Amino acid sequence: MPVSSFNLLLKPVGPSCNLDCAYCYYLGKEALFPHPNRRIDETLARRIVKDYIQSVDTEEVYFYWHGGEPLLMGLPFYEKVVAWQAEFSNGKIIRNNLQTNGTLLTDQWGDFMARHAFLVGVSVDGPSFVHDRYRKDRGGSPTLSRVLQGIACLQRAGVEWNTITTVNKASEGHGREVYRFLKSMGSHYMQFIPVLEYIVPEKDGGRPRLVPPSKGIGTLAPWSVDAVAFGQFMCDIFDTWKDDGDIGSFFVDAIDAALAAWCHHPPASCIHARTCGVNPVVEYNGDVFICDHFVYPEFQIGNILQGNLRDMMNSLQSFSFGQNKTASLPSACRKCPYLFACNGGCPKHRFSKTADGEPGLNVLCDGYRLFFRHIEPDMEQMKSVLLR
Repeated sequence: MPVSSFNLLLKPVGPSCNLDCAYCYYLGKEALFPHPNRRIDETLARRIVKDYIQSVDTEEVYFYWHGGEPLLMGLPFYEKVVAWQAEFSNGKIIRNNLQTNGTLLTDQWGDFMARHAFLVGVSVDGPSFVHDRYRKDRGGSPTLSRVLQGIACLQRAGVEWNTITTVNKASEGHGREVYRFLKSMGSHYMQFIPVLEYIVPEKDGGRPRLVPPSKGIGTLAPWSVDAVAFGQFMCDIFDTWKDDGDIGSFFVDAIDAALAAWCHHPPASCIHARTCGVNPVVEYNGDVFICDHFVYPEFQIGNILQGNLRDMMNSLQSFSFGQNKTASLPSACRKCPYLFACNGGCPKHRFSKTADGEPGLNVLCDGYRLFFRHIEPDMEQMKSVLLR
């Protein structure tokens, strides 16, 4: 069946960023884009806006501005973007989501984002002893205080915002503290992402190179979260959410996705969806990749200067990538009682082997099983309430 709807991540400055987070999965992509001025050309940006609006058959079109740090493009660029969107909307409703580290936000940014109804995701890992462990600037200084100042700009302007929190080695054992810290900041919508990467050291001592499971090489990065520790972290998030009486007023993506699965609905997140391949990435030079976590030459599906997004998304390469998420599952996963909720997790984490030596097992498997087993009684109860 042809793809007629997909979510586009646009990286107008590529991997360029004003921070130097130790665990960043995208800073290493600078080697793929060695040009010193990684800024999207405005003619190309306008073309992408037009192509994307025309490529999807939905009444609402969502633009996801990502990085690196997308605010490095400057406010005048985004003022032009919203003008182009209005020019090519053709009656469609245009939505903009922007992911930022928060350190460059100002009242001017806040006023603009409020005026054009941007939804802003801010990267916050928790209290300073968690956040500042890995999220430092180029000079090695901590960043949390500047992030909080940026969030204050959004709050003053009335911008809708949420938090995206990585779960890494520093997070282990601190689920309750992280959750309550995010609440204290005013975050009502929280997304938790496990940090787990395999790396190959560079000979010159530079930033280690991340590798996908298909390479079959690499060692576990030191900032990676332990699988069981990740599962326990998410159990603690769930218990705190429940114990604090936050059901219906604070929202956690992993809990929402699990409840959707228990109610036999597809999750909003691609992590636990049955198939992949509907979240392509457009780099600052027009290169299009099948997924944000698979920006490697072998996963490039085209360039916007040489084709259109709809054709790329309907290519055999894109289709095969999406279907392979289920097709490549080990037999042990197919027999797992939580397959309906997990679906093997993100393919970027399938570095492990099953007990009988079959490849393709998600490194976080034990953690996911711990989490799903822990929340199962509550999910059944919530499902019953919703069905009634």
